[in-house]
Amino acid sequence: MNHDHTPSAPGAPVRSGVPEHGRVPKYYAVKARLAVLVDELGEGGALPTERDLAVRYEVSRETVRQALRELLLEGRLRRRGRGTVVAGPKLEQPLSLASYTEGVRRQGRRPGRSVVSLDRFPCPDALAPEVGVAPGAPVWHMERVLLADDERVGLESTYVAEARVPGLDSDFDPDSSFYAYLRDRLGISFGDADERIETVLATPREALLIGTPPALPMLLLHRLSRDEDGRPLERVRTLYRGDRFSFTTHLGRQD
Repeated sequence: MNHDHTPSAPGAPVRSGVPEHGRVPKYYAVKARLAVLVDELGEGGALPTERDLAVRYEVSRETVRQALRELLLEGRLRRRGRGTVVAGPKLEQPLSLASYTEGVRRQGRRPGRSVVSLDRFPCPDALAPEVGVAPGAPVWHMERVLLADDERVGLESTYVAEARVPGLDSDFDPDSSFYAYLRDRLGISFGDADERIETVLATPREALLIGTPPALPMLLLHRLSRDEDGRPLERVRTLYRGDRFSFTTHLGRQD
């Protein structure tokens, strides 16, 4: 049998996600119809109630609920009070040495951070080579909630040796860009970094800080950064909401 494998739009699932045997789960058929409704309503548009949608599509409320749940997880919809509205486009964060602040500003959004804690403690053995100190030397841990237009979108943990930033607790505004502080106040420039991305679920504490359900998938980035001399500088663990973020990078040819 000759199937059409051309997607309906660039980047869309092949054959609109319909399996070759043609049997489509009922919730997925409802989801496809809801996706059309989402496009018609536009950002901020309010969806009908689950009951009204169940009547419209002649299915059970549980079937509607499952379709809505997937669209919520994908970031197409969001909750507003007791209702559901169409979400805006995802934030695109570049995979580069640019800061979160710079990435959000490029998209016309207002970046911000809300500090959770700033602590100093003796460096554990496993962390020591990542921040360039001997085990037991003092290191800072700074934890901040990431904001975009006052919406909580992530959680960032930064580890850095006290010797590199001795005045972090006194002359740094924790609501501002840490990279700008290093560059403009301390004359420290980033050279390169190693970054790893994986999908995780937030812990109950993390979900509470970010303001999301624990079942919402998160994008977890681990970054080990070095300065221009190749010396270890920081270790960063950042959680981004999977429904609000995507990541971009430019790939060049290697000979």
